[in-house]
Amino acid sequence: MNIDKNFEDACRLEANFDSQIRKQLSSVVENIVDDSLDKDHFTHINYDPFPSVESVARIINILKEIIYPGYFTSGKLDPTNLTYRMGQSVTTIFDLLSEQISNSIRHHCFRYGRQCSDCHEESQTKTLKLLEAIPELRRILSNDVRAIYKGDPAANGYDEIIFSYPGLLAITIFRIAHILYQLDVPILPRTMTEYAHSITGIDIHPGADIEESFFIDHGTGIVIGETTKIGKHVRIYQGVTLGALSLPEDAGERMKGVKRHPTIEDNVIIYSGATILGGDTTIGTGSIIGGNVWITKSIKPGTKVQLESPNLIFK
Repeated sequence: MNIDKNFEDACRLEANFDSQIRKQLSSVVENIVDDSLDKDHFTHINYDPFPSVESVARIINILKEIIYPGYFTSGKLDPTNLTYRMGQSVTTIFDLLSEQISNSIRHHCFRYGRQCSDCHEESQTKTLKLLEAIPELRRILSNDVRAIYKGDPAANGYDEIIFSYPGLLAITIFRIAHILYQLDVPILPRTMTEYAHSITGIDIHPGADIEESFFIDHGTGIVIGETTKIGKHVRIYQGVTLGALSLPEDAGERMKGVKRHPTIEDNVIIYSGATILGGDTTIGTGSIIGGNVWITKSIKPGTKVQLESPNLIFK
């Protein structure tokens, strides 16, 4: 009996303690709510809708079904049901994407005090333009797939590349986001490429200008800045940075729209760990940039840049 009573007393003390602690939660909630309404902090507590990261992921997955028919489609896709299934996917993406574009435009107007536009009409027009660009987008991505297969002896066919290569996934999402970026859609393009960054380790700003037959091998740790220009048939390995030189503290406002990142011309290979910086830096056609080099000035076409072999010590 004494043992049971000890247990009972212990449980009662524990319940009392829990009760006292939980009673304090109401004041904690009040403080958090009051702080959330402080306009000096970054919150979005308003009646206007906000773009959804979860919806962005769903949009990307449906666009993959449209761009690569049959590869990411749930269920069998054949010539008989192609029109029906594609019609379903296109109308679904039209509704989803136009809603998110509308939310992005409306939020942008409210947040920055911009003159209000017809968000609904504008979002549907921009969504339609993206969908109209699908055939050309598919052609460019097909050339990216061929470039990967041509340059990677480990690739066992096009299907493997489409299904499993993180480099192609990052390029695919980038090319979708780049179209929206060119259409002046706020928020969504960067959200898309950062989603790709989170699952592939490849960070490509949607404003970068990248031509076709682009090959990212392995890819982890690659950074490609907003004003980077990349020509055709360029190959980049893991850990490459195409970035900006050191910027002043107020660069966020003062240097918007200024070319800060390098230009990579056609048929260039950039090996792992290379860092190329500066808006005036151009890597000439056909150059080969070795691993772990640091470049802040232009390189003439056909140049091979590499570090001297280090002195190894064996003990």
